[in-house]
Amino acid sequence: MANILSRYETMDPFILLSAVNLKLRDEQPSLDELCRTYEIDEKKLCSRLKGVGFTYNAEQNQFR
Repeated sequence: MANILSRYETMDPFILLSAVNLKLRDEQPSLDELCRTYEIDEKKLCSRLKGVGFTYNAEQNQFR
């Protein structure tokens, strides 16, 4: 999955959403940790997903 997340800037946003939420659910305690682990720019990731209507919900640790 790390290879998939390395392409977060160009991949289909709905596949990205699925991959990110899977990692958040199964492996990462927070968005901050996910971004550090996979060396992802958090602002860019949030912007990509916001572009298709999803924002990060810290309480649920997922994009909705």
